Amino acid sequence: MSASGKIILMKLNFCSLSSGSSGNCYYLGNEFHGILIDAGISATSIRKFLKNIGISMQSIMGVLVTHNHSDHIKGLEVLTRKNHLPAFTTPKIWESILNPRTKITRDCIRDIPLQEKFHLAGFDIEAFPVYHDAPETIGFQICAGDKIITIATDLGHICQTAAPYIKEANLLVIESNYDEEMLVNGRYPYYLKARIRSDHGHLGNLQTSVFLADIISDNLSHICLAHLSKNNNTPEKALQTLMQTLSERGIKLTGQQQISVLKRSLPTEMISLAE
Repeated sequence: MSASGKIILMKLNFCSLSSGSSGNCYYLGNEFHGILIDAGISATSIRKFLKNIGISMQSIMGVLVTHNHSDHIKGLEVLTRKNHLPAFTTPKIWESILNPRTKITRDCIRDIPLQEKFHLAGFDIEAFPVYHDAPETIGFQICAGDKIITIATDLGHICQTAAPYIKEANLLVIESNYDEEMLVNGRYPYYLKARIRSDHGHLGNLQTSVFLADIISDNLSHICLAHLSKNNNTPEKALQTLMQTLSERGIKLTGQQQISVLKRSLPTEMISLAE
């Protein structure tokens, strides 16, 4: 609230710097501070992309880490060593990341609990478990004022624990990894196709679309389809599957929802919400 008594709405900005099996990194911030969710591209690329969208590295207060796969932590070592950014994840995920060859700066390591809020850079953040083929994988619900942002990528199915966090989102980043037909008819070996389609693999376009059709409302203002496969999906197929599923359910968008497909290796346009 200003000195005159007027309520000042703070702008909340989200930008995907990269989203896909080649690397994942998301930015969330306001006029003063920001955070990164995952650092699966090089630190050089992260710094360059942030600069291109007008964000200073000095404003970044930390990195939230979802799991130990390289497409989510590739740039983490350098960000902790050169930028001294603290990194936040669960003890079990840290155990899977850290080894004698890891050069993550030890005083940048921060343990977080599951399903308990912690505070960072003006955000209330809660990690929740999801099912993926890693020692442990988490999603994040991030609250700023009355806005809720949920990040849920790399999950084979949406379990009862994760579902409430996803349903509460105003801005939802959710995996839509593969098109079923492209995966089945593609060149991947059987074992890899089975892994991707398993309950500990990835969400396909249809799975994600059916779930979204069940929960969509005016409260969900931004849907970001994320982590698309390079070989088994296209942005057009992901979007088409969602729109077709909504149509088959008789769901007509009211204009309150903005739906986007996140780019694999380039930043998307900034999405702005008012806290």
